Amino acid sequence: MSEHTLEPHWLDEEEQGVWRDYLRGSRLLESALDHDLQAHGLQLSEYEILSMLSESPDRRLRMSVIADLVVQSRSRLTHTAGRLENRGWVRREACAGDKRGVELVLTDTGFAEITRMAPTHVGSVRGNLLEHLSREDLLALGRAMAAISKGIQSTGLCDEVRASERQEA
Repeated sequence: MSEHTLEPHWLDEEEQGVWRDYLRGSRLLESALDHDLQAHGLQLSEYEILSMLSESPDRRLRMSVIADLVVQSRSRLTHTAGRLENRGWVRREACAGDKRGVELVLTDTGFAEITRMAPTHVGSVRGNLLEHLSREDLLALGRAMAAISKGIQSTGLCDEVRASERQEA
């Protein structure tokens, strides 16, 4: 008997409520964070990349590493990097040890911009997330999301998705 012919293990009422609360809350949070960055003409996904670069040694990361960290396909990341590059905030360079690899490098202009935008973003995170949770709930949320990430990564699904993206490219 295949997995698809088995009766699903339906969510109970409490599980269904939590699932719906998660979907609504995560969508509202992302929308609010994105909205607040629009004052700077930036999307949350772009800010996340700039922020990671600003925290990295020499303000650079390999594109494949960034794609994994921000959970974006490599083609989507390439388009996002292009928009940031057009603004002069990043540049692409060949990896020093591997000429086939590409690194994204935060420019001085990009660093100045992320520094200017950071207070808006931090205020938005505080106002839209942290202020609504006790410290205990915040830490529980962090543990829960880390467990979800680890669980999904352990299935190999992320590797399968990346392999299919490489085949399509």
